[in-house]
Amino acid sequence: MKLASMIGSVCIASLALLGCSTQVTQPDEYSGFLGDYSRLKQDKSPSGAEVMRWIDPTIDPSKYTSIYIEPTQLYPKPQPTVRIPQATLSGITAYYDQALMREAGRSLPLAKSPGPGVLVMRAAITAVGSKTQGLKPYEVVPIALVAAAVSTASGIRDQETTLGTEAVFLDGGSNAVIAQVVRKGTGKPLANDAQVMKVDDVKPVIDGWANDMHQSFLKLKAK
Repeated sequence: MKLASMIGSVCIASLALLGCSTQVTQPDEYSGFLGDYSRLKQDKSPSGAEVMRWIDPTIDPSKYTSIYIEPTQLYPKPQPTVRIPQATLSGITAYYDQALMREAGRSLPLAKSPGPGVLVMRAAITAVGSKTQGLKPYEVVPIALVAAAVSTASGIRDQETTLGTEAVFLDGGSNAVIAQVVRKGTGKPLANDAQVMKVDDVKPVIDGWANDMHQSFLKLKAK
């Protein structure tokens, strides 16, 4: 039950979004990282957030005794910009790794490499679209780090940051795909369209994904 709980919790992880609403990731927002999206189905997380996910119904949880978290990728590879520098991009993937290992390690022991009996998680920060009706994003890089004008106060528009991810779970022995998930979330608003985005602006999104993974594990374990 340990593995089933963990996979289910990750794949239906809700988005902790600082009170901001989000929508399920649309097909035209898929990055290509997963390759095959045909099995994904819309579902709701325990907190009611909408995600796209698939879990192999024939999975045997008892065969996995540990989990290996591959280093998070940026997919497609982005070009840093003035407002979204390389330091921010690198910091986001590093923080995602930390959050995943922190929470996944509470479900299964962490493995140092793939292999028989090992569940492998491969995740990426991926491309999504973000638009606000009547307004255009002021800057777009080929990952889900988009700042779009969302409100107006005293003539200055606040900027909304968006982060998206796609993840696949593999059998460490056969490399067979056993689960997939696509989701996105909204981070801290930026003061204006000149403010440089920092890792701290999207940490709450990543923390929300990781923390909800643990909460979902507890819920499934209690069944």
